[in-house]
Amino acid sequence: MVKLNKIYTRTGDDGTSGLVDGSRVAKFCPRMDAIGVVDEANAALGLALLAAQDHAEALTRIQNDLFDLGADLATPGDDFAPSEMVLRIVQSQVDWLEQAIDALNENLEPLTSFILPGGSEGAGRLHIARGTVRRAERAMAELAASEPVNPAALAYINRLSDYLFVLSRAVNAAQGGDPLWVPGANR
Repeated sequence: MVKLNKIYTRTGDDGTSGLVDGSRVAKFCPRMDAIGVVDEANAALGLALLAAQDHAEALTRIQNDLFDLGADLATPGDDFAPSEMVLRIVQSQVDWLEQAIDALNENLEPLTSFILPGGSEGAGRLHIARGTVRRAERAMAELAASEPVNPAALAYINRLSDYLFVLSRAVNAAQGGDPLWVPGANR
């Protein structure tokens, strides 16, 4: 269990952050960028949860997974096996998202057009979270271009944006449907 008695440490005042292995890196390096955007995505999900209470259990589960993902990213190296001391995203977390996507999608009408982000407050907030997750995915992919990144973590963040898209559709379906893109409507 994590225990934090003191919130500030002053160790980052020099522009560096500590990783799980004790090494220090610049706060602007690709690893810290990826960790930071995952944290932003988690905050966006917290806001979305306020307007999508019917899905609170799933969204809270995902928020916990995003903390796991942050810990995974904060653990450099190429050994992605989880242990009692090392948190790693694992395939079962990706599988859960896939099953949740499939379950939500079963009750939705097939897409006939691209969807405009919005519709209802809950869906709008989920779309903001989805956009932030996509930015986290880009940051993680950039990191993976130069350093090892857990393949399950990359799959998780990719699947999460899909889940949030389908969940936003489900939220809108309960409130009248999605706003659809009409190509060239304003020419």
